[in-house]
Amino acid sequence: MKTLALCWWLFIIPSILFAQLADSLTIVTKEWSTTPVKRGVVWKKGHFENLFQSQQEINFIEIDLKKHRKKLGLAADASQLKKTSQFAAENQAIVAINGGFFDMKNGGAVDYIKVNGSVINESRATTDRANALLVLSKKSIAILPTEGLDYQNSAFPNVLLSGPLLLQQGTAIDLRKNSFNDNRHPRSAVALTGDKKLLLLVVDGRNAQAQGMRLNELAKVLRWLGASDAMNLDGGGSSSLFVNEATKTGLVNHPSDNRAFDPEGERPVANILYLK
Repeated sequence: MKTLALCWWLFIIPSILFAQLADSLTIVTKEWSTTPVKRGVVWKKGHFENLFQSQQEINFIEIDLKKHRKKLGLAADASQLKKTSQFAAENQAIVAINGGFFDMKNGGAVDYIKVNGSVINESRATTDRANALLVLSKKSIAILPTEGLDYQNSAFPNVLLSGPLLLQQGTAIDLRKNSFNDNRHPRSAVALTGDKKLLLLVVDGRNAQAQGMRLNELAKVLRWLGASDAMNLDGGGSSSLFVNEATKTGLVNHPSDNRAFDPEGERPVANILYLK
């Protein structure tokens, strides 16, 4: 019996390692469909027939922070939900991604958000999920764990609480075992790379052509793309990536609410991260 168990482990462990290597090579060698948005801003898109043993569709924006850090911003409304494309248009954004989690019935973010020095929403409850911060000023941008930080009294003019935290200094964060983390869904994430790039990434899901990702899979993709620090944003039907004039609405991913694999199913959200 012990011999049988040992043989099983000797087979399964190399199989897992081989699958992870194959997935990482699939990402790092991908010939992305690449569209320059402006100097230092690139939109990349790719479809995968077999990534994590599933079909996947990934869109992301790569922003050179050395050129564009001062033009980043958060936009939010305390109670009214708006589509990512609407928030983007109101702020003359060239690219944008949906932000944190929100109250679908009453509007407003359910986690702390401060925009240009004004608190838009306080956190409505403490959760294990909301353990990551995007902090933003004209001089710096960072993705940080909430632990030990008095972010509500910080000097940063722009603060977005969301999560879970996915990567810190290049290391994947241990994630709790639960359906939110472990089931495949559309996902949105923001990440910083070691070479001063900001990534705004959306994974489509809930469709035969794009099954969505578990959070540990999302973290792996971001790390393979060069991210050192990364956090999860609101996903599911909220996942929206905007590139001005790229489509009729500006949406370049396939939001899942209309159950069609097209850019038309955009859901209103509470806030966004954008670049002017």
